[in-house]
Amino acid sequence: MHLNDLIYISIFLACALFAGKIVKQLHLPNVTGYIVMGILVGPHVLNIVNEDVISHFSIVSDMALGFIAFSIGAEFSIKYLKKVGKSPVVIAVLEGCSATILVDVTLLLLGYDTPLSLALGAIASATAAASTLMIVKQYKAKGPVTNTLLPVVAMDDAVALLNFGISMAVIKVLSSGSVSAKTIFMPLLEIFGALIFGAVLGFIMTQLVRLYTGRGNRLAITVGMTFLCIGVCNMIGFSSLLACMMMSAVFANISKYTDKIFEPLDRITPPFYMMFFILSGASLDISIIPKIGLVGVVYVVVRVCGKMLGAFIGATVSKAPPTVKKYLGLTLIPQEGVAIGLVTAAKQTIPEYGNTIQTVVLCGIVIYELLGPMITKMTLKAAKEIA
Repeated sequence: MHLNDLIYISIFLACALFAGKIVKQLHLPNVTGYIVMGILVGPHVLNIVNEDVISHFSIVSDMALGFIAFSIGAEFSIKYLKKVGKSPVVIAVLEGCSATILVDVTLLLLGYDTPLSLALGAIASATAAASTLMIVKQYKAKGPVTNTLLPVVAMDDAVALLNFGISMAVIKVLSSGSVSAKTIFMPLLEIFGALIFGAVLGFIMTQLVRLYTGRGNRLAITVGMTFLCIGVCNMIGFSSLLACMMMSAVFANISKYTDKIFEPLDRITPPFYMMFFILSGASLDISIIPKIGLVGVVYVVVRVCGKMLGAFIGATVSKAPPTVKKYLGLTLIPQEGVAIGLVTAAKQTIPEYGNTIQTVVLCGIVIYELLGPMITKMTLKAAKEIA
């Protein structure tokens, strides 16, 4: 039986609130509780929230990820970047590329087909912004690791998209013996188009916020501009995450009213995040874990090794603080939204490997999302950035 949409929203929020109470007693991150509760009420366990409901509420994921990207974009103020220096850029590039290269090389050495190896390697680059932001906000983490982590995660999507675009172009060349301008320029168009579009919206938003002075009006402008950004990007094929981050970054750098925008937004977004993680958990099928085989084990383990190695090298090269060099890599384990999007794109390009790629990556996401938030919390605590 399909219930009224409003009843389902109440169920999502009730599940999240109940899960939050439980994990608080266990000293675990809220996001872990939301995901586990989502798995329990999802179609693969209790079936309270079935697959049709998950598909029906896909807009919740779009909205939540848009708000998350908008929040992270605020970390790209020039004043803030001058403070943290070049480390986030260097680390983001090296940790993303290191994960891709390490997974590629390992799978190829083990004898797996080149298209499968390259596709999984490219997807390995992606990191979860949502889980990371939730941990930082819940525990009010502060310090050099946190200051580096947020911009690294924000830039990670751009690195992942570039790696994926290059890998897909190589796969097409190997399979057809030729390469078209489209395979080369489409990933660049997706990235730079999103950045330009987001920058334009950020400028427009600045003018609107200056024109409308009421708190309610400004909140309405923020929500409306975020939804407009997501909607247009989804229609034309740009990355909505990058566009929302750029819109926020431009606004944060040229507006005098940033505090009057980001503080109210932080107060209304928790219900969206709760529903997002409940639905994310509900979409995960833990029964696939035994099916992944050696290729899955390699993907799950080697991706983490690549992230840690790349973060360490990046922190060393950019002369980041010792705590960043020691701890940052372990905070980059979670993986979700962007990786799922890349799986869909990979299935369209190399359908013959689609089921294998989907099973491996989704299994990895189950493991990363269950363990990643807890590891991130413990890491930030070890770095003495959580009280």
